[in-house]
Amino acid sequence: MIELRELTKRYGGRVAVNGLTVRVQPGVVTGFLGPNGSGKSTTMRMILGLDAPDRGEALIGGVPYANLTWPLRSVGALLDAGAFHPGRSGYAHLAALAASNDIRRSRVDQVLRLVGLSDAAKRRTGTYSLGMRQRLGVAVALLGDPGVLLLDEPVNGLDPEGIRWIRSLLRALAAEGRTVFVSSHLIAEMALTADRLVVIGRGELLAETTVAELAGRHDTLEDAFFRLTSQSTDYRGTEVS
Repeated sequence: MIELRELTKRYGGRVAVNGLTVRVQPGVVTGFLGPNGSGKSTTMRMILGLDAPDRGEALIGGVPYANLTWPLRSVGALLDAGAFHPGRSGYAHLAALAASNDIRRSRVDQVLRLVGLSDAAKRRTGTYSLGMRQRLGVAVALLGDPGVLLLDEPVNGLDPEGIRWIRSLLRALAAEGRTVFVSSHLIAEMALTADRLVVIGRGELLAETTVAELAGRHDTLEDAFFRLTSQSTDYRGTEVS
């Protein structure tokens, strides 16, 4: 489980995240929605200890990320699909991460098959398309077989077949009992992928609800999202069990 408690981050005079309190439960895909600049990426960076909050805390399984003994085995993350050396092969990149985290080498082949990159494993990553880089990023996130997954805009660069693949993969991972937290600004895609939604705007919680419940309030889910983000007082703090 991921738990955010009054999480707050400021950059100079700008508040990026303001008092965000959320629980992301295992066993379902939770979509993290908000317009560009709403604080989604900043929140994920704080969960992973890359940015320090000014107030509050982010916990994974009850502890901060920095206190995890083997982080890659507990939490898999995709924040930047280009975070690898372009001259290194996909296989070499994963093998180095496996060695440094005491993960068996056979796991590298497993995740390459899972993301559909076995045939391109020995190619330099600098030759990969954006969609292939996204798949490699997902492979990195899955390498340690973690119980918690955080993916920031994972459908970027994927073709329609790739989008269907990531959608099915995320739902299968959640069905195994993992915590799956996926950020996006694409409400239509989250409607097909997520079970629950956390919606933020200007760094504040607007809704924590189910896809079905939010859609039921309006003619379309897109309309619900627009109303939430443009008139945030309507549903701020709403929670549906």
